[in-house]
Amino acid sequence: MPAGAPVDPRGPRFAAVITTVVLAVVLLTGWWPLLAAQTAVFALGAFAGLRVAPYAVLYRVLLAPRLPATTEREDAAPLRFAQAVGFAFGLVGTVGYALGVPVLGLVATAFALFAAFLNAAFDFCLGCEVYPLLRRVTPRTGRA
Repeated sequence: MPAGAPVDPRGPRFAAVITTVVLAVVLLTGWWPLLAAQTAVFALGAFAGLRVAPYAVLYRVLLAPRLPATTEREDAAPLRFAQAVGFAFGLVGTVGYALGVPVLGLVATAFALFAAFLNAAFDFCLGCEVYPLLRRVTPRTGRA
């Protein structure tokens, strides 16, 4: 599946709900191995693709067959970018907690939680909104 192949927009929102719960548990407990697992989930979505991301698989197998069909589609590229941003915050948070710098872990996790919550509660993907802005200011190479 190409990086920008369209996806059912309900899947990423479902993933955001699970992510919100996971990150809230991490903030409440400081249990960094759970944050490390969430960071791996972000990595799969960002670098391997949304099709193999664990929460996307759960959505496709468990939820999508029970929902009415939709023709609405969303470009995957901004969603993968959002997953990469989540990965960065998750990695910083995991390293912070693991190295005994809990304030770093707490702050990075809180930023990731804020973004996930926006998507879960309000269907507002912060990374998806930043993606086109960065594309405008990033020079494109290899064009004639």
